[in-house]
Amino acid sequence: MNTTWSRFNITSITLGFAFLYLPIVLLVVFSFNESKLVTVWGGFSTKWYVSLFHNQGLMDAAWVTIRVGLISATVATVLGTMGALALTRYTRFRGRVLFSGMIFAPLVMPDVITGLSLLLLFVAIGMDRGMTTVILAHITFTMCFVAVVVQSRLVSFDRSLEEAAMDLGAPPVKTFFQITLPVILPAIVSGWMLAFTLSLDDLVIASFASGPGATTLPMKIYSQVRLGVTPEINAACTLLIAIVTIGVIIASVANKRREVQRQLDERAAQRG
Repeated sequence: MNTTWSRFNITSITLGFAFLYLPIVLLVVFSFNESKLVTVWGGFSTKWYVSLFHNQGLMDAAWVTIRVGLISATVATVLGTMGALALTRYTRFRGRVLFSGMIFAPLVMPDVITGLSLLLLFVAIGMDRGMTTVILAHITFTMCFVAVVVQSRLVSFDRSLEEAAMDLGAPPVKTFFQITLPVILPAIVSGWMLAFTLSLDDLVIASFASGPGATTLPMKIYSQVRLGVTPEINAACTLLIAIVTIGVIIASVANKRREVQRQLDERAAQRG
């Protein structure tokens, strides 16, 4: 019976991963296709990557996407961390339920409703749609993901470390930057990576908030896909996958090294 269930589990996991990642593998493979037909293999070639870098429209959209992602992820990380600290450290204050609901609402709100609401807000206050509105929209819906990640780390944080530092004379600000921040830094980095990835991937909300000169790469790819998939789009998507993968690997290695160093410091402190 155990063997049967084991085989069933292995088969289910294999089929699940194949369903999720096989299309991505095919996309990467056909980005090196010699033929103009994306479904017919004509030999190995990197000419579509060269053609991609000469496609001014896609390159401009990619540059807009990277700038929007970097700015929105950074601001969302700061605001999300502050929100997580407020919800974790100050459990009793007037309006806490409303505050938490406003932070976590984008988690369950459909993207269409979020995008339309932001569009109506920008029109009501007379703000011209462009780069700024896209950044504000991405900050709005990515901040909640950062808050969730950081809050989950703060819940298990040992407050006695902060109390010991303040007992030794450290002010609250210095205690935060030297004690609290290094401990929760892996969660903050993970939240930033998640916010950046969500910003790169967003299409619906950016479509409502964007304006002239603020076309993101997903919007550009979507507009071209409606006319037919080209190998250049496969190459662009492959580069996006590579950027996200490299970022995740770097963050994972950095967090692993920090965890190993923390364990070494704890052992050294115990021996001392």
